[in-house]
Amino acid sequence: MTGELVYEIGQNAYIKLVLHALKHTTNAVNGVLVGRYEASKGVVEISEAVPLFHSNIGLLPPLEIALTQIEDYYAGQGLSLVGYFHANERADDSDLGNVAKNIGDHLCRYFPQSGVLLLDNKKLEALPKVKDRSPVMQLYRRDGSKWKVASVEEGGRLGLKEPSANVMLLDYISSKKWEDIVDFDDHLDDISK
Repeated sequence: MTGELVYEIGQNAYIKLVLHALKHTTNAVNGVLVGRYEASKGVVEISEAVPLFHSNIGLLPPLEIALTQIEDYYAGQGLSLVGYFHANERADDSDLGNVAKNIGDHLCRYFPQSGVLLLDNKKLEALPKVKDRSPVMQLYRRDGSKWKVASVEEGGRLGLKEPSANVMLLDYISSKKWEDIVDFDDHLDDISK
């Protein structure tokens, strides 16, 4: 990993990713991160998240269709794909799997600073008790051909743009707002969504 990079995730994107995982607690889920790279500041700003799949997350044809549509839609707003989000199927699984690595590798071909966010179920579970202000996800960065957990010492960190994002997240969880989340799988099942 080269150079200090800060990945700053906006509240709406952050909450949408976690709610997507909570909606499908028995499935792996994924999504893409949309934003921009401020090279002069060394900041990857994640302003939007697009939930993709909760079943068959590794199928290439639907993924290619989704990525093309997302890129086309956000390009008009001056935004691009800046990373990938993944939540494992099992709550006790904290490893970045091959599907996540492969999609991350694909995104790195077009945006070398791409990061992969992996939901940390232990942090999420502890959130109501500890009232932590740090993200409930781990940031992975590509180091050569491997993905490694990013650390400040190795030149990468993840922060919440709005410090109160976890307070808002807890409120959304208590009101079951995950029911409102629609991913690309849902859209393919019912195009009115």
